Amino acid sequence: MNTRAFVLALITVTIWGSTFPAIRAGLNGGYSAGHLVLIRYLIASGLFAIYALLPGVRFRLPRKEDLLRILLLGWVGISIYHIGVTFGQQTVSAGTAGMLVASAPIFTALIAVFILKERLGFAGWLGLAIGFIGIAVITIGTAGPSLTISKGAFLVIMAAAATSVLFAFQKPLLRRYSSIELTAYFSWAGTIPFLLFLPGLFQDLQHATLEANLSAIYIGIFPTAIGYVTWALALSAGKAGSVTSMLYIEPVVVLIVAWIWLKEWPSNLTILGGIIVISGVIVVNVLGNKRKATA
Repeated sequence: MNTRAFVLALITVTIWGSTFPAIRAGLNGGYSAGHLVLIRYLIASGLFAIYALLPGVRFRLPRKEDLLRILLLGWVGISIYHIGVTFGQQTVSAGTAGMLVASAPIFTALIAVFILKERLGFAGWLGLAIGFIGIAVITIGTAGPSLTISKGAFLVIMAAAATSVLFAFQKPLLRRYSSIELTAYFSWAGTIPFLLFLPGLFQDLQHATLEANLSAIYIGIFPTAIGYVTWALALSAGKAGSVTSMLYIEPVVVLIVAWIWLKEWPSNLTILGGIIVISGVIVVNVLGNKRKATA
């Protein structure tokens, strides 16, 4: 990987990894989960609208035949994902949420096998098994002394499954639209259901702490808009496989930022589960892909 691609990918992973602590800071500072996800996507949707209207920017409107797919993927990959992550972080730490979301490629592989009818070799199935063991260990790690597993853990797992649907079914659209265009379409579509949380938003804005308001602005601008731009630039500057491998360090970024910013640290069992999940993802994506390449 060349230096330009590495730096851009590292910036992106750092931005995306800091999202989970920023969400937690917003929740701790007075925002309800619904209002936080709404303000985030009002900011992001507005930024994409400004970008689309800039002079000299070639921004195409979606074709009529693609509208339904875009709406459905936006509602699943944006609306359900962010509701799961944001509401889930009411009861689980930022680090735990980051490690559970890292399991998304496991669900993407399942969709590829059972819905898209792609073949998965022994290494792929082994990776899936390892990944689900890791998810189970993380989930158990969220249980308190009463051994009651947190509802938030299940919400974040739902979010990981939702984003995997977006990854699996957006491929045909990527052949017709740029990644920035698609991100804008999905953001606009995904914002529509969030309008249900509009009542009481201005009261939250007034009563939230400065840290919470800055966190809401941050996650509306950086992870949602700027992060996708730097990621697209990284992919264009280097090989897709090498750039994508940088995503494996995102849970580490989440843990470090959450520890520095929020003084949060998951249980040892949860961290062990995260290591197992990442190992499963690597087996699926690396060894499984090598097996396909030689088949």
